[in-house]
Amino acid sequence: MVICRLVYRIALFLCLCWGSLSLASTCGYGCSKKYKTMETQQNSMDRPEIIQHIFHPVKVAKNVTPPGAIDIEPQLEGGVAIGCRLFSHSLAAPTLIFFHGNGEIIPDYDEIGPYYLQQGINFLVTEYRGYGWSGGTPLTSTLLPDSNSLFVLLRRWLSDHGYTGALFVMGRSLGSASAIDVAVNHSSEISGLIIESGFAKTLPLAKVLGLDLEEMGIAEEQTFNNSSKIEQFTKPTFILHGQHDQLIPLWQAETLQAASGAKSKELQIVPGADHNSLIAVAGQLYFQAIKKFIDKAAGTAPDWRERRRQFKAQQVTNEPCK
Repeated sequence: MVICRLVYRIALFLCLCWGSLSLASTCGYGCSKKYKTMETQQNSMDRPEIIQHIFHPVKVAKNVTPPGAIDIEPQLEGGVAIGCRLFSHSLAAPTLIFFHGNGEIIPDYDEIGPYYLQQGINFLVTEYRGYGWSGGTPLTSTLLPDSNSLFVLLRRWLSDHGYTGALFVMGRSLGSASAIDVAVNHSSEISGLIIESGFAKTLPLAKVLGLDLEEMGIAEEQTFNNSSKIEQFTKPTFILHGQHDQLIPLWQAETLQAASGAKSKELQIVPGADHNSLIAVAGQLYFQAIKKFIDKAAGTAPDWRERRRQFKAQQVTNEPCK
């Protein structure tokens, strides 16, 4: 699950074009309220040999806020500040709250955020304890409670600052555990769930990482337990996965898809992509697919009449000059 950030960013430059907006600011937000997850993470996983395989935090000083972005710093119980970055399109646009992979940090998404803006989506990247400029130390026992607390705090911040669009949660790799847990706990407050390169079963993934949790006496139910949790989420769900993902094989995504309790659910396999190259391989189609899902789930997709009008307008635009 470790992400090679340099390769990831180079690939983005090769496959995508840069876009940006013009507003940047920094805000702070805090709350002492504690939120319990549906299934509190077992302290049995808070062992050094497990934590060092699950988390790969990179500590950096806060970089310059990119154009079009706003930095938010919610405070968890105990005064632990967590860095978050919102790429803001408009107050009425849908907002995607994003939980990244275990070897990534917020600045890795500074080049990705503008592509969401081009699709008319607010993109809000969250952080984990001990990552980037956030305080604290990452633990399995705090990952999910922190994710739920952050959702509550960020939702309140968005409301207080006039954001009215539909809310979605998305998780990539390790972040799929956070996104699924938040989706189940806050189903009434969100319009849909997106999973990229996510996992259904923790024990097989742990073995790929060199950990035999069963030998340690840890059962699947004592881990993130994604496949069981996603059964309880019934709202629209979109799963993206690379065809050649060797870290989290495709069967994990297929298991999530099969277990999902959503009436409207879709698994999109990106041909030729591995764990870290979905955007690099799919290019703009990656963002367009997410936009299509969000529009449909939020009920803002144009009807057939509007699609026909847009098609005709595009045909006129593309007509050669006479």
